[in-house]
Amino acid sequence: MKYKNIALFCGSAEGNNPVYAQQARQFGIRLAEKNLTLYYGGGCIGLMWATADEVMKHGGTVIGVAPDFFTRNHVLAENITKMIYVKTMSERKQLLEYEADAFVALPGGYGTMDELFEILTDSQLGMHTKPIVLFNHNGFYDHLVAQLERFSEEGFLRPFHKKLLMVANTLDEIFECLDTYENTNDPNWLKHIRH
Repeated sequence: MKYKNIALFCGSAEGNNPVYAQQARQFGIRLAEKNLTLYYGGGCIGLMWATADEVMKHGGTVIGVAPDFFTRNHVLAENITKMIYVKTMSERKQLLEYEADAFVALPGGYGTMDELFEILTDSQLGMHTKPIVLFNHNGFYDHLVAQLERFSEEGFLRPFHKKLLMVANTLDEIFECLDTYENTNDPNWLKHIRH
């Protein structure tokens, strides 16, 4: 698949284990090296900034999308390529979904899960056919992956929808997933639910 930019979902905190920030920074370096534009939430804190800052330091392009109610000097980045202001978190997610060619989720909390599952649900419903990768470094998402398996086992998640989320354990695997992505949604299923 050809992609020119990636939307990042991840924590506004760095977490307790420094390995998460280390990997976020390395991801940012990879994006710059590959000349991939980063779309993200516009913050100057947490893993999101660890990635965005490295993209900028290595000559890449970073576009932030942020609700205008956040404080400029404590939450939002000032030294990125471009900042787009919106009114709500929902608008932020919609714009990221529209602009991005692919989505990658690093470790995070409520906001990351909100973004991840909305983009997955829209993929399930055929609203887009873009790749979505979950970065499971250090086993951070092992329990989430197990819960998705439980959804499937109990009949709440069809196999072709479960495969819409690709899981990568290394940075190399993230890009392997993106490069080899094929949408697994069932056109016949979509015909039944959409007109």
